[in-house]
Amino acid sequence: MTTTSKPLAQQLREAGLGWIPESGDQFCLDTSEFEGEVFTVSDMTIEPHDYDTGTILGFNGTTEWALDSVALENTLWLPREDQLRELLGTTFSFLLRVDDMYVVEIDRAGEKLRFDAPTVPDAYALAVLGVLSAQTA
Repeated sequence: MTTTSKPLAQQLREAGLGWIPESGDQFCLDTSEFEGEVFTVSDMTIEPHDYDTGTILGFNGTTEWALDSVALENTLWLPREDQLRELLGTTFSFLLRVDDMYVVEIDRAGEKLRFDAPTVPDAYALAVLGVLSAQTA
């Protein structure tokens, strides 16, 4: 499954979308040192550890990286298309392909809204942003 783009993932975070890491989730680090690197939460290599002070992602057996752990707030979750569709819940109407774009339509309190993007995850991400913006308005 593909994930949303980094710019849209940042917009989702800024809009208040939270993340509870689970095995299979992908993320990147908020540091130029690891620019372009995408990590995957895995029960064997990268595990979330919950403490009173917050969640830490522990890198187990990663001798190739100078990285033991990272605080959740220093990561950027890259949601998958299935996760984004689930977040849309009952607002989701349909997904279709039109020429070289993907279109997601949602029904927000009786108002039909359409979101177009070049990838499925980004179309879903834009729709989630549409739902989140209605919750904060």
